[in-house]
Amino acid sequence: MANKDSKSTFFCSNCGNEYSTWSGRCLACGEWNSLKEVSAEKVAASSGIGQKIAPQKLSGLKKTNPPRISSGYKEVDRVFGGGIVNGSVILLGGEPGIGKSTLLLQIIGKFGPTLYVSGEESAEQIKLRADRLKVKIGNISVSSTPDISGLEEEIIESSPKLVVIDSIQTVYDSRISGSAGSLSQVKETGLVLQQLAKKHSLPIVIVGHVTKEGVVAGPRTLEHLVDVVVYIEGDRSQEARIIRCVKNRFGNTDEIAVMKMESAGLIEIANPGAFFLADRQNSPGSAITVLVEGSRPILVEIQALVTPTVFGYPRRTTSGFDLNRLNILVGVMTKRAGMNLGSQDVYINVVGGISTREPAADLAICLAIASSYKNKSLLDGYCYFAEVGLTGELRKVSGADKRKKEAEKLGYKVGSNYKNIGQAIEKNLY
Repeated sequence: MANKDSKSTFFCSNCGNEYSTWSGRCLACGEWNSLKEVSAEKVAASSGIGQKIAPQKLSGLKKTNPPRISSGYKEVDRVFGGGIVNGSVILLGGEPGIGKSTLLLQIIGKFGPTLYVSGEESAEQIKLRADRLKVKIGNISVSSTPDISGLEEEIIESSPKLVVIDSIQTVYDSRISGSAGSLSQVKETGLVLQQLAKKHSLPIVIVGHVTKEGVVAGPRTLEHLVDVVVYIEGDRSQEARIIRCVKNRFGNTDEIAVMKMESAGLIEIANPGAFFLADRQNSPGSAITVLVEGSRPILVEIQALVTPTVFGYPRRTTSGFDLNRLNILVGVMTKRAGMNLGSQDVYINVVGGISTREPAADLAICLAIASSYKNKSLLDGYCYFAEVGLTGELRKVSGADKRKKEAEKLGYKVGSNYKNIGQAIEKNLY
């Protein structure tokens, strides 16, 4: 604990909220013992507080669309809103081994002169991966300098068109206290990188490790500092990788790209619906729905398994779907459709590693549960999308025409004209 005469500030390691005094609990996120002390004087010095910048009148600025630089992959460009913007800061997150470094090497191999700042791997290791991926390495310069304060000199010397920081947890700013990866270092190095990107009109990609909750480790303020936040999702035991954009100051959010991991790297999948349904068999507990991710409709399979519970309290387990929403749907089916699920374990899986919170998947979830409970297959060649209300009624969802057109393109009919969940189960199972 700092003495009374010292100037300190306290950051929450969970949400990044700032306080002038220490307390046992963060008032913003409710986390206990998460406040860490940082010297306010050193933070102010590294952040450039006190610098004067003349204001600009918006009326005097010309209306221009930011130029886009293609990544070399149509799917990745879709996630970025059409390409990478000069001066933008991109945060790329994902679990270890999910393919972050692989994707970056494939992109920079087609991008042009790139400065690759690596604190985790040596230049020899990066070259070995690049050779395996058959990436052109003539324009790639690797720097192992961990001190962020000397990065601007390296940028001026090498004149890159892209800078990659792999990863933010391995670099540090010698002007402030704390080891690399600490709360203060992650926040302040992120701020320095943001200022460098704007000053030199240079795109910078920051790689960040994720926590067990699936968010970038360190203060959440790092996500507020950057222009674009992209996550790579998927099960490492499966081929599919979902590249999802959750923040984009230059385009739409919630856009996704679907790619396939092979020994030669990540390969674009032009038709994700056909890819996810390639091995699908019409069996009890299986239903097809159409999700809309950003501007793209995708057909996916919902699998359900309903078994008698062994213990007194039934289990509810999901993969790729919200558990709280599943509990609501199970309650609706018990009350409105007359299905005794109170003594049944219910397991839900969205096949392919996709995660969704869309209410459009409600109907398919309910039908898959009913199909497994009755041990009867649903009508073959049909897909389902509708929101299920608490009274059992079925509600329309956005983008219905887009979903229907995508389903018909893959040879599926849309199950519709149901008033409530009970009627939908009756027409598709009995």
